[in-house]
Amino acid sequence: MKYYVSVNGRTRIVHLIERNNKLVVHVDDQPFDASYQEVDSLGQVVIIHDGKSYGLSMAGDPNQVEVTLAGHFYDVRIEDERERAAHAAERAGGRSNGLVISVMPGVVVDLMVKPGDRIEKGQALLILSAMKMQNEIGAPVAGIVKELHVAADQAVAAGAKLVTITPNPD
Repeated sequence: MKYYVSVNGRTRIVHLIERNNKLVVHVDDQPFDASYQEVDSLGQVVIIHDGKSYGLSMAGDPNQVEVTLAGHFYDVRIEDERERAAHAAERAGGRSNGLVISVMPGVVVDLMVKPGDRIEKGQALLILSAMKMQNEIGAPVAGIVKELHVAADQAVAAGAKLVTITPNPD
């Protein structure tokens, strides 16, 4: 699994692969040999890397963690590939001017609108199956569906046009 890990604003790409019941880690395509052990249920962890041990204190949720190491504070934010693509779609939505594009390759599972339908911002337009997950693609703007560029069961590439919406005048 690929993760985007930001530590105090600096992003690294982390690949986690399980092989023979062992976790193999690569950071920015470089092997990272480390082991860890949870010390207690309160977020205390020991990491061993290059023969040295590090005691960490962690608090937060799966997407945002506050880590303290030797008195230094680190803000850690974590996104997997799917979350990163979804967040990119949200950011692009405000700039799309009614054009909805696929931010990841996938297969259109279901179309939930047709040309001429009046829609609201955020309303589901279609379901896109990508990375073994079904993703509901919402309207970036309110308006009228002008054109569908895809059909059900169609495979699409990242960047492919999905739907064009004529936005409501402001």
